[in-house]
Amino acid sequence: MKRLPATFLLFASLFVSKSALAETLPHPKDIEFKRQAVRRMIFDADQAIPLSSLHPATIRDFDLMHPELWREESDPSLTDWKIEKGILSGRSGAKTNRSLRWVGGFNPFATYDLAVKKCEGNGSTGIAFQDSSNGDLMSARLHFKEGQPHRITWEVMLDGKAVVQKEWALPEDSGSKNLTLRVQMAVIGVNLLIETHGESRLIGFSDFSEHIDLREKRHMRYYDFGVATELSANSGVDIQSATAALTPGTGQADIRAITDEEGNALIDEGRLWFTVTVRGRALPNPMQAVFSLNPSVFDIQFEGIIAFDLGDGLLRNEHASHLFFDSKSGEWRGWTTGFSAYGGEGGEDEKTILAVSSTGDPRRGFSIMKAKPVGIDGAHEDAHCIYDTEAKKWRLLLCEKHEKFRAGMWESDHWDRGFERIAGPVPMDSTGTMIQKFGDTRYALYGSADRTVYVATYPDLKPAGELNITLPPWNEGNGTRIWPNVIPLPEGYPAPYLALMMDRVNFPGMPKPNWTYGAFYLYHGFPPETE
Repeated sequence: MKRLPATFLLFASLFVSKSALAETLPHPKDIEFKRQAVRRMIFDADQAIPLSSLHPATIRDFDLMHPELWREESDPSLTDWKIEKGILSGRSGAKTNRSLRWVGGFNPFATYDLAVKKCEGNGSTGIAFQDSSNGDLMSARLHFKEGQPHRITWEVMLDGKAVVQKEWALPEDSGSKNLTLRVQMAVIGVNLLIETHGESRLIGFSDFSEHIDLREKRHMRYYDFGVATELSANSGVDIQSATAALTPGTGQADIRAITDEEGNALIDEGRLWFTVTVRGRALPNPMQAVFSLNPSVFDIQFEGIIAFDLGDGLLRNEHASHLFFDSKSGEWRGWTTGFSAYGGEGGEDEKTILAVSSTGDPRRGFSIMKAKPVGIDGAHEDAHCIYDTEAKKWRLLLCEKHEKFRAGMWESDHWDRGFERIAGPVPMDSTGTMIQKFGDTRYALYGSADRTVYVATYPDLKPAGELNITLPPWNEGNGTRIWPNVIPLPEGYPAPYLALMMDRVNFPGMPKPNWTYGAFYLYHGFPPETE
């Protein structure tokens, strides 16, 4: 058996397990979950995990740190760059010129920002990605006329030909100064936004996997990220910064605690750890993120992004995962949903439940986990699985795809294969399944379109009530298919139970269908008062 890190030698005391007071613990339907706090992250700067950057005030040799990449021999005119008072200024002379300055590498799971202080004359500036092996180019450009930004374009150039060309007008109230052009790569596509006065607005989007599949590993190896300009005569642009970062996106959903193999929530470094879906736009666009939280407060922190490798040369953006630390093997393991089957060229993949694993800790930064199908046929979702030491079985609760999604219980002798259904599917619409212990008794929980979070017996899924949620994360105008994510806490915290849920409010301006919800909702759970 592998030697475990010292932090995991304390797992027995850090997980909620058997209690001498188990006999007095309430049924989950009798616990009142009272809302404590709410927050939605929308590209929050304090949550960004840096990948590369251009900060003019810290540059001492611009040509060395950020070399010129433009190499079209027929037009040797290059933008004249200067750094003054912390601003990078690009100016043209008597004729049109171009420039593409290197900033960093490329990651199709990242967000790229260009902060523009002001524009002068006519031209464009933007963010470009160039293949260093063959010159292929993808670019998002902010175009300006007489110093006024007025439109954004997205272009994909392959083998010297434009295979994608799109443009969108800027809103009239966008202003002319202090704009941030934001390129949210969504693995098989891109979202283009403008941020002014701290608010991000979607301007346009493009999916282009029929021309180039950015999930291919080679693209991360060969593409560069740079700042591009094309300036007409006597024109210029002032740039404050350019950055590439992993970000929490436009919304967060599918919140689920990272656990041990028996389903006990991990409290490590004084924090709970969660898998959370970071939203892009439609189903091919979201990705799997990890967040953490000190259970005594509401300091939710974005920790990283996980990509999944099926061994076919692609890095996939699966999500709706359940991860656990396996104390016997020392591996991080779990299950995810193959939503990337909706993306890519050809549609040859099928959405399915995948078993995932990693010897490295996937909770921080950019991680890659190996993945393989567990062998359950059907377009199912939201698998949550635990090892039942009494039954000596792995028990997996998922949302089975029939005419609608309905919770079903499966079991196997193995965590990654051989599952057979033992209960369900239940009659009601289901989402966000979880198996949780309350004292010595396990229950099955799942959200629903029925404006209800259901409680069922374990493992036979018989009706056992519903959660009592004060100020639930929905109202008459918004959907109710939320994930319960209930966690018992050890002594010393403000409440004996915590729940971190989400709403289903979509980001404005996204085309339908879209899945760009939501915000984090923190609840404290209190049992009935006794005299």
